[in-house]
Amino acid sequence: MRTTNEKVYDEATEVTADEGNLRLDGPDAVDVRGTPEAADQTIDNLIKGVAKARGQERLSRLPHQPDRAE
Repeated sequence: MRTTNEKVYDEATEVTADEGNLRLDGPDAVDVRGTPEAADQTIDNLIKGVAKARGQERLSRLPHQPDRAE
């Protein structure tokens, strides 16, 4: 899901535990509450997303291969 705000933030989201649930406070007034189970899935999603973004970042620094005639 995309929003109209395409700003990229470089500050981390704060996470606190509150009565058995988690609260995330982040940039741009992010204020999310969730269960530990939802947080576990979010962690998995973040790890996969980070790996993909890092790969894209690394690939973008490689010189492009010229088209090869076969």
